Amino acid sequence: MHLVLAIIQDADAAALLRALRAQAFDVTKLASTGGFLREGNTTLMLGVSPDRLGTLRQLVQDTCHARTRLVMPGTAITDQPDAPGAEPLNVPVGGAVLFVLTVDEFVKY
Repeated sequence: MHLVLAIIQDADAAALLRALRAQAFDVTKLASTGGFLREGNTTLMLGVSPDRLGTLRQLVQDTCHARTRLVMPGTAITDQPDAPGAEPLNVPVGGAVLFVLTVDEFVKY
């Protein structure tokens, strides 16, 4: 048994949850914040048997997509709005991060 923590962008959460439910995965959804832009994310916790881990990975890969966002640097980067580096930046966001942990014991009451 594995515990999978999947950290995904909020924009992908609804589609991935639908896909997981269609494949009968039990999932717990947690709201989270993190990453470079400190935007809302969704963290999913799943207990997955080794034989279904590949299916889970494929669903995440098919559903969670990387994007770029145009971001204006804040005053932490420069104090002068006209200074070099004040141009908008394309920042990659999205996709998914999976942590797959081996579980020694799983008990369901």
